[in-house]
Amino acid sequence: MESFSLILAIVVVTALAFDFTNGFHDTANAMATTISTGALKPKIAVTMSAALNLVGAFLSVEVANTISKGLVDETGIRPEVIFAALVGAILWNLLTWLVGLPSSSSHALMGGLIGATVASAGLGAVHGDVLVTKVLLPAVAAPIVAGVASMLATRFSYGIGGQAEGEATRKGYRAGQIASAGLVSLAHGTNDAQKTMGIITLALIAGGAIAPGSNPPSWVILSAGLAIALGTYIGGWRIIRTMGKGLTDLEPRQGFAAQTSAATAILASSHLGFSLSTTHVVSGSVMGAGLGRKGGVVRWSTATRMFLAWALTLPAAALVGAGAESVTDLGDWGTAAVAVFLIAASAAIWKISRREVVDHTNVVAENEEPAGVVTTAIAAVIPPPAGPALDLSFPAQATGPASAADPTHAATATPPAATV
Repeated sequence: MESFSLILAIVVVTALAFDFTNGFHDTANAMATTISTGALKPKIAVTMSAALNLVGAFLSVEVANTISKGLVDETGIRPEVIFAALVGAILWNLLTWLVGLPSSSSHALMGGLIGATVASAGLGAVHGDVLVTKVLLPAVAAPIVAGVASMLATRFSYGIGGQAEGEATRKGYRAGQIASAGLVSLAHGTNDAQKTMGIITLALIAGGAIAPGSNPPSWVILSAGLAIALGTYIGGWRIIRTMGKGLTDLEPRQGFAAQTSAATAILASSHLGFSLSTTHVVSGSVMGAGLGRKGGVVRWSTATRMFLAWALTLPAAALVGAGAESVTDLGDWGTAAVAVFLIAASAAIWKISRREVVDHTNVVAENEEPAGVVTTAIAAVIPPPAGPALDLSFPAQATGPASAADPTHAATATPPAATV
């Protein structure tokens, strides 16, 4: 059994707190489209996602090893550095949750770790080749690949199905959505839960509790899986609303295409050990599905805010992590001050969020954001599918005034036939 110091215990608890925020921050990745299209009720969706996240945590440790063995020099890291990194990641997760932006919990964690490591041991302690090949390049490529795949899958789906929109068709695609959402949840567990396993393992190595190069102990895998599952069950309703309704309006077949494309990309990256952002992948898939349907558009104002958050995640979390490390370097009282700041800031964000509550009862409320210039232009070029044709063959006829027996029967008229 590992020998624990007080600071190491604090780091482990803080890491599990981050894992919890990761769970509710990223619930939208698996279930937003399923909820928005009505395939599953909100509470059932998050319960299913939580269970599959837990299962996924036990399927692999490749991503955990990327974090604990590859990104930074584990021999020069103190537990206080890991604690500072987690402070940066948690605060960024909470801030983006507050404003409903689906940013990357993974990049928040790695940004905090990089910033704290640089502040403690210098730039040389960060392995730049691993950062580029297994973090930055996948961050750029993953949403593009997933978006293109989702767009093609959506077009293929509409192509082979024509304009069939019967009840049997909708039920079939909803069933497919449920299955693909479960696959995304499983993939999320294999990727995101492992990041916390990796950070705890790195802390155990830094604290001398386990030998360098060790894989995550079994209790670390279990605790990380339970923490992310609990966070997922709580539900990050603000981000679910943005992902499900704020980016585009999806029909069941689009949701199925988006989730299948995302799950494939996430599972492949987990197998290769890429510390991929599931948020980037799923967001790219949702936008691709929106553009894949004739007449479908993306709300680019929301997407632009989301892209900005993505760009800021690594540097913002790194700055907070570096600042927190500078304070913890002052001694035990510095570590205590950072812990108090984290708790106070988290409580303040929670209190602000109570001013406008978003939960399972109103998560599917219609998005009130105006379409915007780009969306309007796309809609003008690619009009939506025509609805049922009006019968214009008869002249206008009034059906008569409302009667006392049927006050709701008001006079109506049929438009006159078009003149050649």
